[in-house]
Amino acid sequence: MRRTLPLALSLLLTAAACGPAEVVVTMELDVPNPDGEGTMQILLSDVEVQLIPFDRDVVFDSITTAYGTPEPEIPAELIERRAEVQAAQAEWDAATRRWATIRDTLQTLSEVLETLNRGSGDYVVLFREFNEWDGQLSAAEREQERTFTAFDALQQGTIRASDSVRVLQDNWADDAFADIGTVFTEKQRALGLDWVMDTTDANGIARGGLMVKPGQYWVYARYEQAYTELYWNIPITVEGGEPLTVSLTRSNAQERVKL
Repeated sequence: MRRTLPLALSLLLTAAACGPAEVVVTMELDVPNPDGEGTMQILLSDVEVQLIPFDRDVVFDSITTAYGTPEPEIPAELIERRAEVQAAQAEWDAATRRWATIRDTLQTLSEVLETLNRGSGDYVVLFREFNEWDGQLSAAEREQERTFTAFDALQQGTIRASDSVRVLQDNWADDAFADIGTVFTEKQRALGLDWVMDTTDANGIARGGLMVKPGQYWVYARYEQAYTELYWNIPITVEGGEPLTVSLTRSNAQERVKL
C-alpha cells in the first residue's frame, strides 16, 4: 500500500524555512550486471528525498491502531505467484541477452568477412565461425520466444489479483489516513523544526535544498523497482558545522512488495 502525501502538505513542505545545517544525501544501488556475472553500481537520479522532523512510520502505525480495522494483506499465494513471474522474467531477459549476443557477433563477423579475400585462409576460418554462430541463432530465437510466452502467461494470471488487492488497500488507506495531512502539519509545528525536500541529481546526490535547523530528523525516500520498492526511513541527528552526508543504499533500505 503506497502512502502518499496530500497536495496541501506538499505545498507546505516546499515553503519550509531553511536552517543553518546542511544534509547531503547520496543514493546508489547495486543491480545485476547486464553484461555478465555479478553486480554493478548505479546512481539513482531524480529521486525525491525528504527530511522529516519525526518518524512518519510511528504516526502511520498509531493511526492504523486507532482506526481499528486492519489493512488488507497481500495473500501469501499471490506473493508466491508474483515471485514466479519475477523468476520467469529473469529467464526471458537472459534468453534475450543470449540472442542479442549472437546477433551482434554475426554482424561483426559479417563486416569483417566483407573486407577479406574469399580465397584467403582468414576468410575460410571466419566463415566457418560465422556458420557456427548462425546455427545457434535460430535456437536462441526459439528460446527467447518460449521464455517470453511462459513469462507472459504467468504475468497475465497475477495482474487481476494484484489489481484487486491494490484497490482494497487504497480504499482502506483513503479512510484510515483521511486526516494524515493535518496530523503531520500539527506535529511539525509542535516540534518547531523544518520539513524539507530535494531531488537527487544526475550523480545521485541531493543537496542544497536539505538545509534545516539542528535537531532529530528522519531521511525518507522510496525507489520503485519492477516488483518491489526500496523504502528508507532513517533517523539522523543534524548539528551545525560541516554538512552531514547520508548514504542510501540497498543495504539500509526496506524492500517491500509493490502491487
